[in-house]
Amino acid sequence: MKKKALVTGITGQDGSYLVELLLSKGYDVYGIKRRSSSFNTQRVDHINQDEHVKGQKLNMIFGDLSDSSNINHIIRTIRPDEIYNLAAQSHVRVSFDIPEYTADVTGLGALRIFEAIREADLNHTRVYQASSSEMYGDAVEVPQSENTPLNPMSPYASSKVFAYHMARNYRIAYNMFISNGILFNHESPRRGETFVTHKITRGVAQIKLGLMDKIYLGNLDAKRDWGYAPEFVEAMWLMLQQESPDDFVIATGETHTVKEFVERAFDIVKIDWKKHIEIDKRYFRPSEVNILQGDYSKAKKILGWEPKVTFDELVRIMVKADLEYFEKQIKK
Repeated sequence: MKKKALVTGITGQDGSYLVELLLSKGYDVYGIKRRSSSFNTQRVDHINQDEHVKGQKLNMIFGDLSDSSNINHIIRTIRPDEIYNLAAQSHVRVSFDIPEYTADVTGLGALRIFEAIREADLNHTRVYQASSSEMYGDAVEVPQSENTPLNPMSPYASSKVFAYHMARNYRIAYNMFISNGILFNHESPRRGETFVTHKITRGVAQIKLGLMDKIYLGNLDAKRDWGYAPEFVEAMWLMLQQESPDDFVIATGETHTVKEFVERAFDIVKIDWKKHIEIDKRYFRPSEVNILQGDYSKAKKILGWEPKVTFDELVRIMVKADLEYFEKQIKK
């Protein structure tokens, strides 16, 4: 019998890569997406062009993590073997503008899933909770591991800390299989356009093709541990294949500044970045996280997981994809 997987945040970067992985492994996949007046399924449209056709492997369901009754109904109806909770208001800077909404979806949304499973008495269901390196905030040590104290510096990070602790609480109190994946920054051509890495690579491609002249950024000195999203979703799946639930840091172990990302991206198209980057205070956070660097040794030992795509390869993949995209737009 095929395993059934339920994925929240299916229309996002991670959700789309995870769906591809699960389908390749023979799962029946159900994805929750929010009802919207505009289409937002472009990352998964290639998987299932007509979501209403019966018999498709990818089943799209309207739902919202802010709606307890809806989440309860979905989980009781599907009775999934695995749940991957990837949904969130995930933009850190935006979380300062809409902190209540961020807390409701990112924090309480996870709790609603855990409660729905408990109330339905689905003892067989395994849950992956998407935690974040942002939980470390102004980190007390570098690199950060599963034992590093959490010190969130944004509404987004605080919401993730709440969900992280609730996952651990339900795991202990109710013997539920819930694993936290503390993922450090992971990027790809499917990254949201407002996130700094994709903002940079899209800008570089447009500058190269003469479509724009300036990219406006915030703190160029912030240091991050950047990996490749398709590799990170494999780690999510591996966590739910273990004998017991646990928490894992998923990272590359390397750190690079935003400035380095800019330099690498412009180097690919052989353009002087200094002529095209402008600093805009609007993109600075009220409280900055200066350095995030993960220690993935536990994941390597227990899951057998380690990153393969290097920082330079990641930047090249993203710039190349954006160049191809805008070249096609010009030809239309």
